[in-house]
Amino acid sequence: MAHAASMAPPGAPRKGEPRTVETQEADRGTTPAPRRFVCRFAPSPNGRLHLGHAYSALVNHDAARRMGGTYLVRMEDIDLTRCRPEFADAILDDLAFIGAPPDAPPRRQSAHMADYAAALARLEGMGLVYPAFESRAEIARAVAAQDAAGAPLARDPDGVPLLPFARKRLSDAARARRRAAGEPHVLRLHMAAAVEAAGGPLAWHEAQGLPEGPAALVAAAPEAWGDVILARRDVPTSYHLSVVVDDAAQGITHVIRGEDLFQATAVHVLLQRLLGLPQPVYHHHRLIRDAAGAKLSKSAGADGLAALRAAGVTPAELRRRLGLQPTPAT
Repeated sequence: MAHAASMAPPGAPRKGEPRTVETQEADRGTTPAPRRFVCRFAPSPNGRLHLGHAYSALVNHDAARRMGGTYLVRMEDIDLTRCRPEFADAILDDLAFIGAPPDAPPRRQSAHMADYAAALARLEGMGLVYPAFESRAEIARAVAAQDAAGAPLARDPDGVPLLPFARKRLSDAARARRRAAGEPHVLRLHMAAAVEAAGGPLAWHEAQGLPEGPAALVAAAPEAWGDVILARRDVPTSYHLSVVVDDAAQGITHVIRGEDLFQATAVHVLLQRLLGLPQPVYHHHRLIRDAAGAKLSKSAGADGLAALRAAGVTPAELRRRLGLQPTPAT
């Protein structure tokens, strides 16, 4: 099992002491209005939960109990080809078993496609979205050619090569004609234009230590992600777009999730700024890893909650394995 994350999450500024939210508000001569603590656990129902999911759910649940707040669950089921109702039911059953049932019925993304479409249409109306027609195979060939030529492409924070095709290779009129003709395409965010439209430096508040701990300001650089995909023909939204819409719709004040999503927060705060959505406080917790140090997956075998339950592992033992204190009092 991995050790607890350090106080400053990966990518946080290292120069000097972090400036807290309170310091930022004092600079402006304002005090943030108190908000009831609301957090969420947001699994994708495309498989059973594993220990890593259990840890994230319990960290959210426990923070809400300490703060006298609300703990919600969101089923991120936008991928209708992989997500299944029986997995959603199994997730809720596992959450009840570990002592982290939600405080309200889950929000299911598949029931809110109109919300994502409206957000996408708003961005399109601002001229910040464009159709891109390059297939995955074309992109892979272009990346390989760049590598072979000794001029590898820059990579995003996840290590994926940035799009090897410039937006200006096709005119807006040509893109519109091809889209109207029904050619396969994805919708990408014109990142340079989006950052310019955001109108100033971007940052987010990252809670230190505990999810409800003091928050430090972290500078956001969404440009590092390039022209991210916001929608596909088969999935009419993306994680980046749907997560900010959902967090606003559910009144989330604290986003508590794994440290593997720390860098992606830069894209989320950009979209929040563009769409006029409130920005939660973020906290990126450590990941639970396997014996080889790899992040757990839904094919985690012995680390799956179903297997652990079948083996007689109790919720209290599960908490001990995850390095968590006993369930906090409500």
